[in-house]
Amino acid sequence: MNIREKSELRESCFLSEFATFSNKTRGRDLFIPPCDIRTEFQRDRDRIIHSKAFRRLKHKTQVFITPEGDHYRTRLTHTLEVAQVARTMARALCLNEDLVEAIALGHDLGHTPFGHSGEDILNEICPYGFKHYEQSIRVVEKLEGGVGMNLTWEVRDGIANHTGKNVAHTLEGQLIKYADRIAYINHDIDDALRGGVLKAGDLPDECLKILGYKHSERINKMISSIIRSSSEKPVISMEPKVEEAMMELRRFMTENVYTNSTAKSEEYKAKGILKSLYEYFIKNQQELPADSVCEDSHRNVCDYIAGMTDRYAIHKYNEIFVPRSWNVL
Repeated sequence: MNIREKSELRESCFLSEFATFSNKTRGRDLFIPPCDIRTEFQRDRDRIIHSKAFRRLKHKTQVFITPEGDHYRTRLTHTLEVAQVARTMARALCLNEDLVEAIALGHDLGHTPFGHSGEDILNEICPYGFKHYEQSIRVVEKLEGGVGMNLTWEVRDGIANHTGKNVAHTLEGQLIKYADRIAYINHDIDDALRGGVLKAGDLPDECLKILGYKHSERINKMISSIIRSSSEKPVISMEPKVEEAMMELRRFMTENVYTNSTAKSEEYKAKGILKSLYEYFIKNQQELPADSVCEDSHRNVCDYIAGMTDRYAIHKYNEIFVPRSWNVL
């Protein structure tokens, strides 16, 4: 047997009966010969990591727009934390860690510059609407390299269904929805405390009594709850008491950090930048990159702006709208 076949054999021996096995994938839209070394989900993970869309995440906002400190999360560090949380749970539940990691690393590839502020303004002005998880699918199916990444069905399904009321068809995909929430609720609390947006005493005590008063305690409590509730079951769930506390903490963060806080005081400027860029490129289609993948002008502009980093969006805005100084020798 080659190395890939040995890996697939280990999966059959050690993974749960409810796991997704690499050699039983529904496959890719375009067939490619199997790799001698890597399983199909390992190949997807590598394709995502080596993509330009993944690298751009390091300069995209998580919550705090253009923060001064070096320790605030970006969309990339959020993604890595989701992958770490998800792999911990996947290993404990004997699910496919490679599939979990691939979905986690790809779940936010379609996110806009300036975080959810950018998502909101594109959803408002684009006639087709905009949702970052749908854009993530566009990235992996069409936009990356002009042809997409040709990922397996299971990875794409997990990316498409990682948020909201959507439910992934695999347990690995279902796990990402919880891992995403666990990661962003806790690291956004950490960043809000660091930035002075919140004080430790502001957090709802009824939630902390259940989840823990420290960052690590809360993450451990949430992860452990999912492991206990999902072990040897064909569905991913969290213990009701813990999930209720987690969602109440999420509501608190929405009211006190994600909206109407000093962390969002520059949001209107970020939205103004993207709206101005959108309107400009709709009128100046010839200035879009030559590798635009479809005929529709609004879709091309939306794809272009969604793919920008925060700093590139600011750079393009300055280039187009801010007068350059005139030097006379």
